[in-house]
Amino acid sequence: MPGLAVELGPIRVNAVSPGVIDTEWWSGLPAEARAGMFADSAGRSPVGRVGRPEDVAAAIAYVVGNSFVTGTVLTVDGGGRLKA
Repeated sequence: MPGLAVELGPIRVNAVSPGVIDTEWWSGLPAEARAGMFADSAGRSPVGRVGRPEDVAAAIAYVVGNSFVTGTVLTVDGGGRLKA
């Protein structure tokens, strides 16, 4: 991402990288498996829950709205990457 930001500047280049988000993406799992996976993910997250679509939307609004942010990948995973 930083390389693209340098190459394309002054065009800003950013990305949002979501973790487990409670959306229809997971609808292919049986309800019990989905609930178990969400519970497991929430238990491993420092914030104690899976993400919601509005969490990702707020992150997108941030990178779009702040004209001084470029070359950034904003991870929106509730800190899930911090715990194994």
